[in-house]
Amino acid sequence: MEKSGDAPAPPVKKGRAAAERLADKQQEISVTEFFEKNKQILGFDSRTKSLLMGVKEAVDNALDACEETGILPDISVRLVKLGDEDFKVSIEDNGPGIVHRMMPNVFGRLLYGSRFHALRQSRGQQGIGISATIMYANLSTGLPAHVASRIEGEDEAAWEMDIAVDTKTNRPVVTDDKAFVWENKAHGTLIEYTTKGRYMTGKQSIFEYLKETAIVNPHACLVFHDPDGKVFTFERATETMPSKAKEIKPHPQGLEIGDLMRYAKDTAQKTLSSFLCNDFCRITPRIANEVSGMAKLKVEQDPQKLTRDQCQALTEALAQVKIMPPPTDCLSPIGDVLIKKGLMHILDGIRPEYYATPITRPPKAVNGNPFLVEAGIVYGGEIPPDQQVSVMRFANRVPLLYQQGADVITKAVADIDWRRYGLEQRGGKGVPFGPAIILVHVASTKVPFTSEGKEAIAALPEIQNEIELALKLCARNLKSHLNKKERKAKTHEKFEIVQQILPDLANKSAEQLHRPVPDLARTIIRIMNVVWVEPDTIKENSARKITYTVFNYTNKVRTFMLHAQLPPECSSPDLKKSTLFDSSNNEGKTQWLIKDLQPAKSVQIVFNLAGDLADTFDPDDVYVSGISPLVVMGAEALPGDWGIRGLAITEEDETVLENDTAAEAEEQQEEKEEEDFDREEKDDYC
Repeated sequence: MEKSGDAPAPPVKKGRAAAERLADKQQEISVTEFFEKNKQILGFDSRTKSLLMGVKEAVDNALDACEETGILPDISVRLVKLGDEDFKVSIEDNGPGIVHRMMPNVFGRLLYGSRFHALRQSRGQQGIGISATIMYANLSTGLPAHVASRIEGEDEAAWEMDIAVDTKTNRPVVTDDKAFVWENKAHGTLIEYTTKGRYMTGKQSIFEYLKETAIVNPHACLVFHDPDGKVFTFERATETMPSKAKEIKPHPQGLEIGDLMRYAKDTAQKTLSSFLCNDFCRITPRIANEVSGMAKLKVEQDPQKLTRDQCQALTEALAQVKIMPPPTDCLSPIGDVLIKKGLMHILDGIRPEYYATPITRPPKAVNGNPFLVEAGIVYGGEIPPDQQVSVMRFANRVPLLYQQGADVITKAVADIDWRRYGLEQRGGKGVPFGPAIILVHVASTKVPFTSEGKEAIAALPEIQNEIELALKLCARNLKSHLNKKERKAKTHEKFEIVQQILPDLANKSAEQLHRPVPDLARTIIRIMNVVWVEPDTIKENSARKITYTVFNYTNKVRTFMLHAQLPPECSSPDLKKSTLFDSSNNEGKTQWLIKDLQPAKSVQIVFNLAGDLADTFDPDDVYVSGISPLVVMGAEALPGDWGIRGLAITEEDETVLENDTAAEAEEQQEEKEEEDFDREEKDDYC
């Protein structure tokens, strides 16, 4: 009972006490700790996938390091099974090596790297991959990773150490750090770690990753020692190194106000004009003056003193002014020749019937980041004809093996009507069926991945549109091949009669009747009525001897041009010695003029190609101008996007071409009616 005169006790503020208790529990979380508890974000969400991710990150780093220093990569991957799910993984390369003092941070610290702020194409950018691999290995087995490296120089010793990752502080824990003699190793890096994993074969395996890596990196030699003791070697297909990507400055397209405020605060420039011209690309003094005027700012203003409202006005002005797209030397495309070389080198075992000429699209920009798309199609051979087409996806020369359904490449493939290009597509949408492989490569200074695991590309409309355009151009080449194949099959019987049966029959008849051999020219012309282009290839090691025999099986004198795109690196001086040679440009686009070819006569074009890219030339990829393509067997009309001006078609052949155009229009109308019918039928079903 309270005594009289005593003051009452103050009430307890329960809300404040609870808030204080919550405040005591709040603490900073290290980035390593976050990723440790969210391993799936980095792609370590299953035993099978984790084993692949570790190999992928190490190989990607090795390729980047070799290319930056101009070294042809030699990379060895070895897996040794220690238990049910325990594997020892070793990846060794011949790269430039890592300076001793930097080794702990490179391998034992997340978000530590040299490429994050560099605006240029590279495989690794965030500084997460290899350190996350070591973190996962530490977590799953409790064992540190062992790394060794040597930089070039006779007096430079090799260094080795064991590294673990302290997830509380995101700092490396180094033990057994020492120098050693690395015999027969002038420079390079080795990483070994023990991890939990499950080794699988198939489409999402380490073998498949290395095989696809070899396709888009034909300059690399990759050796894989699998857990069963088998050795797979993906030999170097070419010694041509990819072009080195150059670092560029930020592009103002799509610039956010926060980015602009940060750039302005950190700049060393003293005026707004010099800030815009020197800290961004594609801004000239004229554009800087125009932007400043639109934002109602003085060009002499100190950029570090810009207010938020002034930065907002600048971003709005930059969005309204027309500025050139970013420069493209920050990208390193594979190129059509090397894409074909890589595909031929790795897929030779399935003996494809046709490699459609790969397409490299002109660079574009999205959100200020340059990107370009490349595509290729392989058809026929031993590729299963009754299965869905295999889609090979790549980003900055790295295979994407997971999350195919979430990727913009798959979406672009599914949205194309492949039926008009000769592949089966049920319902007119979805990945087509048929004996084909589709390759798509997206290169960018900043690939918009859907997650830190870098497994799928986000479906940005600009990127999807470029992928569809590249694939349609490739598919057009495939359709031309299939049309040519069908026409040749229909005419093959006639050709056999002309070339073999008729001459033999005439010779034997003349011999039996004791009469001279009759002239078959008119008979042959009446049967064939085409200009026949017959290619032939003789292989001599890495060289190729190409022969085009052109027969005039028509009753008219013919003048036309033959066109082919030869690998520029492989052309020999004898190319220009032919009397039929007309011209050749820097891209290898070559043309021969066949003038006044008489009926029943033939001419030959002979030339040699030498070098490791000689086999990328397909003699069937030959085109004509100056004559209706309907009259020609074995060559297609010169493509309009070649940028080459061929001969004009004569008046006599124009009539044939007009009839052909009308027939083609009628065929397209029939296709449209079929599509409308399919759509109506689908709507009725739904």
